[in-house]
Amino acid sequence: MNYKIAVIPGDGIGPEVVEQTIRVLDKIGSIYGHTFEYSKYLAGGCAIDATGEPLPEETVEGCRNSNAVLLGAVGGPKWDTLPGDKRPEKALLGLRGKLGLYANLRTAVLNKELKDACPLRPEIVGDGIDIMVVRELTGGIYFGERGIRENGKMGPEAFDTETYSVGEVERIARIAFDIALKRNRKVTSVDKANILESSRLWREVVERVSKDYPNVSLEHMYVDNASMQLVRNPNQFDVIVTTNMFGDILSDEASMITGSIGMLPSASLGEGSFGLYEPVHGSAPDIEGQDKANPIATILSAAMMLKYTLNLPKEAKAIELAVDRVLEEGYRTGDIMSPGKTLVGTTKMGELIVSFIE
Repeated sequence: MNYKIAVIPGDGIGPEVVEQTIRVLDKIGSIYGHTFEYSKYLAGGCAIDATGEPLPEETVEGCRNSNAVLLGAVGGPKWDTLPGDKRPEKALLGLRGKLGLYANLRTAVLNKELKDACPLRPEIVGDGIDIMVVRELTGGIYFGERGIRENGKMGPEAFDTETYSVGEVERIARIAFDIALKRNRKVTSVDKANILESSRLWREVVERVSKDYPNVSLEHMYVDNASMQLVRNPNQFDVIVTTNMFGDILSDEASMITGSIGMLPSASLGEGSFGLYEPVHGSAPDIEGQDKANPIATILSAAMMLKYTLNLPKEAKAIELAVDRVLEEGYRTGDIMSPGKTLVGTTKMGELIVSFIE
């Protein structure tokens, strides 16, 4: 089979980790008889430098004409002084909105070989951590009405509006329940229904959707309690479904209790099977070009792409097993390094994972 992949290397370490991921995909293709056709596009800071815009229309069209999108990372201090609508991060919001990517899946898995990197006590971690955060991605406060009022109560004031419709909540809830059916059959819906009207609607719709999934248990949790419970007892969670802003915060918290954000992939999905796949980590400009970046999160994002968009679960599993094997053999990049292990750089880690794919 031939698959068209839109590749957005992005900024900072993005091109480095994407390069290793493409090597892994090519090895998968050679073993399993697939051809991956890559088309590279600009987005983020590099797009601003080249075109003056964080998300050129050519990039959007290229993504639309592909089976899936692989993204490295965008942003960096170089562009921090630009207006909000011209900053690199605007490319991410633009891609999500224009491509209809309304569901963000972030896994927080503590690999058994990296238990020592977890900041939580061993008795809290237990046998490991495996949480899926399902974040609504195209609604809520990030996409609501916003602006500046010159004549506020105490001078000029800014506002951002949290808005959700029944349809937006229902479709993200169904994705969460469908995923839970394939895991441990538990969904925790996180909101702030004691304060926010939008959260009260959120809770009402999630409760209604849950009736179509009698084999999945549902609990509701306020976001402040959920943030505490993630570090107090993370193993109580299976699938967390929540709003755009709450999901942004909680998924980062969940990722850090696994020991390194450099290990965690993510998928952004829309209608059908189309998706955008990227690591949870950022562009890390402080280590750009130094062969220090951990490519595993991006490589595992490609595994998610094979699983969720291209319907190649066997090939996805081969990548996951290769990553496990590399860690079992004791190889580590700097962010997950520990005494007695072998330190390797970005390129060497990519080479090792390729060599262990069977």
